[in-house]
Order: sequence, then C-alpha cells, then structure tokens
Amino acid sequence: MPIYHTLGTIPRKRHIAFRKPNGGLYAEQLMGNEGFTGPASLLYHVYPPTTVLSVRRVADTGYAPDPDRTLRHRHFRTAKAPKGGSPTVGRTPILYNADIAMSFVEPDQSDSHFYRNAQGDEVVYVSEGSGVLETQFGDLPYRAGDYLVIHRGILHRYHMSPTAHKLLVFESRGYVRTPRRYRNEYGQLVEGAPYSERDFRRPRELKTHDEKGEFPVLVKQYDGLNEYVLDHHPCDVVGWDGHFYPWAFNIHDFEPIVGRVHQPPPVHQTFQGDGFVICSFCPRPYDFDPEAVPAPYNHSNVDSDEVLYYASSEFMSRKGIEYGSITHHPDGIPHGPHPGRAEASIGAKATNELAVMMDSFRPLRVAQLAIAFEDPGYFRSWVDPQGPGFNPPTS
Repeated sequence: MPIYHTLGTIPRKRHIAFRKPNGGLYAEQLMGNEGFTGPASLLYHVYPPTTVLSVRRVADTGYAPDPDRTLRHRHFRTAKAPKGGSPTVGRTPILYNADIAMSFVEPDQSDSHFYRNAQGDEVVYVSEGSGVLETQFGDLPYRAGDYLVIHRGILHRYHMSPTAHKLLVFESRGYVRTPRRYRNEYGQLVEGAPYSERDFRRPRELKTHDEKGEFPVLVKQYDGLNEYVLDHHPCDVVGWDGHFYPWAFNIHDFEPIVGRVHQPPPVHQTFQGDGFVICSFCPRPYDFDPEAVPAPYNHSNVDSDEVLYYASSEFMSRKGIEYGSITHHPDGIPHGPHPGRAEASIGAKATNELAVMMDSFRPLRVAQLAIAFEDPGYFRSWVDPQGPGFNPPTS
C-alpha cells in the first residue's frame, strides 16, 4: 500500500546538494508514474544511474495468439506447464489483452541479472515458495500466499529459497492500486475494508552496494528484453523517500466479507487496475440463512472476462479442476456451478477454498503456448463430465 515511507539517509530538503563523505554529490533520481504528478519517490545513488557500458536487444516477448477464436469456456492445467528456469524470463504466457497479461512460471534458479519491467506494473502471486526480493528500495522478504506489487520501472532480483516455487504473474499497463471504494478522500483505508495499512509490507532493510564492475540489467520494453550493462552495482542507493516502491500483501491477511445470503464477487476485490480487477477467494464461513445457496448463481459476464487461478484443490462450484488450474470464462456466454454443486452447498458451514480471480473489461486472447496444457473438453463439463475430451485430474 503506497503510503509515505523512507529508508537510509536523505537530505533535509528535496533537490538540494547532498554530498558524499569525499565531497562529491550523490545522484538524485525521481521515480514514479504519470510524469511528475503521480506517486513518486526520490532516490539518492552513489553513482549516476545513467552510466551504461553497452546495450543490446536480447529477445522478443510478444505473445503469439491461439488462431482458434471459437467462443467457449477454457481450462488450463499449470501442473503440465513447462518447469524450471528464471522467475523473470522463464514465464509461460497464458492470457492477455492490451491492459493485462497473465503468465505462469515454476522457476528453479535465482537470477544473476537484475530485471526491470518498463512497460507494466507486475503483481506476482506466490503460490509456492519464499525468498527475498532485492530492490533499489531495499530487501522485501516474500513467502507463500504473498502478492508482490512491483510497479513499472522498479529494478529487482529474486533470491529464491531452496523450496519449490510457483508464481502467477500479472502484468498491467496501468498503475495497480487498492480499490477506490476502500479509501476515504484522504487516501486512508476505511473501516469495513477487507484489510488495513498494517497488513501491507514494505522494504525494511536498505543495503547500499558501492561496487564498480559490469552488472547486466534486463529491461522489458517494446515487447522485448533489452540488456543494459551498468558500470556499477545498481543497488547503490544510500537513501530514499516517497510513495513509490515495491510492497507485499498476503492473501491470508484478506478479511472475507460474508452475508446472510450469497455475496457477489466484488466483495472479494483486492486490487484495481486500468481495465481489470484482481480478487481473492479465501477460507470463510458460508452464508448463514438456513435457505441460502452458498454456491454462486449462474451469471453472464457482461463486459468482462473472468479468469480463476485455483490456489488450492477445493472450490465450491467446480468439479474437474485441481490445484494450479486456470479457468477462462469469456464475455458473451453464461457460466455457473457444475451440476450438483449448488444443491451440495446448501447447509454447508464453511469453505477452505483459496483462489485468485482476475476480471478483465476487454476480451482476452489465449496465448498459443498455453494450448499445450489445455483441457480441451472443459466447455462440456456442465453436461457430460465424463464425455469426450474431458480429462478429470488424476490426483
């Protein structure tokens, strides 16, 4: 949550001379969004951030779409997706449009390079794993269940613990923020919001590296990876302050809103972006009216595509999904609980489900690489769960 924060040593005023022990000037840098008017921070570097030794285009990252545009519900099993590689450049794209892209990665090695996404904010859901996100703003430890919010342009590097990692990555063209209705006119989270400022974690330890050498930075821009080699360690910041920095929020700190009868998905909203929202479905009591139907009613996606990542193997309204499944219910056709799930939910007291939902307000394309782990019969699962093409999980 971008409230004012500061680490390290900063001068008493902005834009005045801030000198090193040897008398030289620290290099001041403004980082933020919307030019000079949006959330921003001022950083003070040992070396100018502009001393680049070499540049080169490494690879294109544009997504090839599935040529089949047939309108249907779709299901992708990330358990069958490619494994290994880098947490930043080993990602497999799944769904995307001009506002938001979703990818998945099970990395097995920490990056030696630094990484900066210059064309979008990133929200990384840590389905499994733990470690430390190293940034110019300080170290940000992460653990399973965390959402890591890494705003556009923030340089970072993952230091992964030896445990297995599964990362669900959202890349947003716009600025990711908490929903407007959760904040008062002064920006403070209101009573009744499903979290408070104390639930959001910020970098707490700033490590200043005064090192010369050759340090590669991969920058994602123009739908490609570009390598910049700096002549110094990029995490050479001695101090900073402002409202622009990476932060973390754990899904288990989300406080579910429940009611006497079924509550619609907007009560689960966690983040807001330009053209999409992200929601968290967490363990919670069910509706408490004796006649309530806890399973969601059938509904049409009007002006939105609904995408669910199943972060556990339990979900009240679904059969035939597994931990790591991703379902895509596009705009234009209704969807709802699988046969028998509505009746089975009546009288149930609680759920242990855990899922991340993304609703986009413009149609999503399926990335061609995701077809390799798609369940092609999913659209028939409401009428014939054992029919042609439907492959229930084996575990």
